Amino acid sequence: DEWFSRGKKLPEDPGADTVDFPKRTTPAKGYELLFQPEVIRIYISLLKESKTPAILEASAGAIQNLCAGSWTYGRYIRSALRQEKGLSAIADLLTHDSERVVKAASGALRNLAVDLRNKELIGKHAIPNLVKNLPGGQQTPAKNLSEDTVVSILNTINEVIVDNLEAAKKLRETQGIEKLVLINKSGNRSEREVRAAALVLQTIWGYKELRKPLEKEGWKKSDFQVNLSNASRTQGGNSFDDSTL
Repeated sequence: DEWFSRGKKLPEDPGADTVDFPKRTTPAKGYELLFQPEVIRIYISLLKESKTPAILEASAGAIQNLCAGSWTYGRYIRSALRQEKGLSAIADLLTHDSERVVKAASGALRNLAVDLRNKELIGKHAIPNLVKNLPGGQQTPAKNLSEDTVVSILNTINEVIVDNLEAAKKLRETQGIEKLVLINKSGNRSEREVRAAALVLQTIWGYKELRKPLEKEGWKKSDFQVNLSNASRTQGGNSFDDSTL
């Protein structure tokens, strides 16, 4: 408890590219073993080397939980994942055949994007694969992901593009606007999906730099506003957002 509290008092610099874990005077034990640098390397190794969907899902899920919230060691781990080249390994899982792996990877990226440097990198390299997982568009074969997974992906996209104009541009370049508007207006998506898509659309419209280019492409302000009147009332899975934050 004394060591844990000491860590909490360390100053936070969200713009720092690297963060060093506090130096230990005694070996880690008990729950402390869950968030040591060497454990992060094990998770990354599993993500890169394992072919078993359950292991990939569990590893990404563990990272999601460890990176959740604003606790001090969550911040250290977000930085450590970047330093150990783990972001690309997680982003690669977005193309996995297993939906459970895709959802776990999406949740991990969402929490990792709380770190400003991670947010920038995820925006550059993961937005295309996040968009590919959204319903609609001309992709073949079309993905048929559950409501929970679609909402997780939408929430991750929003986390990445908030205060990140370049990521919002990347979303537009990868036909993300078309898919988001389709979710918002098609009438065959659930209320949770519509609300999550509308939140992303509102974030995009909030960038004044993007409004003229979007209007030139034929989009209107009304396309970026929530449209719940036609949302399907069929709720798949849980009726709550179970993403870890």
